[in-house]
Amino acid sequence: MNTDTSHITYSVVIPVYNESETLPILLEKLENVLSGLSESYEVILVNDGSKDDSLEILMKWQNDHPPFKIINLSRNFGHQIAITAGLDLTEGQAVMVMDGDLQDPPEVLPLLIEKWKAGYDVVYAIRKQRKEGFFKRMAYRTFYRVLNNISEVKIPIDAGDFGLMDRKIVDLLKKLPERNRFVRGIRSWVGYRQTGIEYERSERFAGDVKYTYKRLINLALDGLISFSNVPLRLMVYVGLSVSGFAFIGILVTLYKRFFEAEIPRGYTTILISILFIGGIQLIGMGLLGEYIGRVYDEVKQRPVYIIKGLFGFNDKSSPDPNRDSGNAPRQ
Repeated sequence: MNTDTSHITYSVVIPVYNESETLPILLEKLENVLSGLSESYEVILVNDGSKDDSLEILMKWQNDHPPFKIINLSRNFGHQIAITAGLDLTEGQAVMVMDGDLQDPPEVLPLLIEKWKAGYDVVYAIRKQRKEGFFKRMAYRTFYRVLNNISEVKIPIDAGDFGLMDRKIVDLLKKLPERNRFVRGIRSWVGYRQTGIEYERSERFAGDVKYTYKRLINLALDGLISFSNVPLRLMVYVGLSVSGFAFIGILVTLYKRFFEAEIPRGYTTILISILFIGGIQLIGMGLLGEYIGRVYDEVKQRPVYIIKGLFGFNDKSSPDPNRDSGNAPRQ
């Protein structure tokens, strides 16, 4: 583990999307926490197409605080892609990821660093208690447990993107070509020595929730499909089960046809059977379409994100947006 202070030791990556109400407090707390460390640091704030004055607030702060750097994306690419953009341009030996809504307390960062100094390559923060609504808490709880049970890789339960990764882990993540990113999943996939620490997730300090139910569903699909083929296998089992019941129904119908004097008309039964089997087929086609759609995204080879501007980066760390080498943006 390299803690040479002639280079940046700590990097903090924060995606920002319409957080103008939260940013002033967040930036002050970050500076207070990080300035108390004896090693050098950088904070990379990724403006993910904010429509409020978040970028102006960041630029004003950056002018007076050189360790803070800004990546301005050309539009809103999404939370996971914004994290990816920040990771691609980090230089620190230990890289921490956190949200910009103050639900991930900056005061936890030194605790992550302690574990890293103890020899762990990945330190993830486990949410001991959530303060969202009942239905969202239950949705999160269900998702993490289902994902953990069906995933080919064991992803820590109740652990989000908030955490720390050693430099070698970040370099490995940068080499992974997939475009539908699920950072907490690929962080677990690379292996190495990992541990978790518990923290109490705070309520949103101000502003509206950015992870709507639609975004959460999309994130859940990315996690389930990227790390498991169980949904496809499940449809095979469902298809076999339905076929088995249908075969039994055929035998019953043939028996009644040849051995009973009167055959029940059974219009309702036939209609229900057709609708049921048709629904199963549509679900199966939809699942297959999700997997095919992700293959389609991969083969198009479009850039994962486009950088509109960089602020606070020196010439050495400022990449050519059209290249995919070194610290250049992912293509």
